[in-house]
Amino acid sequence: MPIFQKTNTTYQKNRSGNQKGRKIAQKKRIIPVIPQKSKPKLQGTIEFKNVVLLRDYITSEGKILPRRMSGLTSKQQRYMARAIKNARMLALLPFTSQQSEK
Repeated sequence: MPIFQKTNTTYQKNRSGNQKGRKIAQKKRIIPVIPQKSKPKLQGTIEFKNVVLLRDYITSEGKILPRRMSGLTSKQQRYMARAIKNARMLALLPFTSQQSEK
């Protein structure tokens, strides 16, 4: 699963707009970097070769995590999905889980 850091708590607004609702703990994400052509490669770049990073964004069943669960931006989610699909085609990641069906 992705790495989360706990930050300060905020209050969720109730229907009338007041901030007297429930307490919510905000989570700050450490997000991977989209590779750029001219800059040197970083350890957390989204590439099909970075299998350790890609494994954090697939479920135990082999499905790609949705954006609301992974915490990525839409652009990062597109890069992540493309990198996971490329890694699957090159047999770096499995298409399904390793569990045998009974």
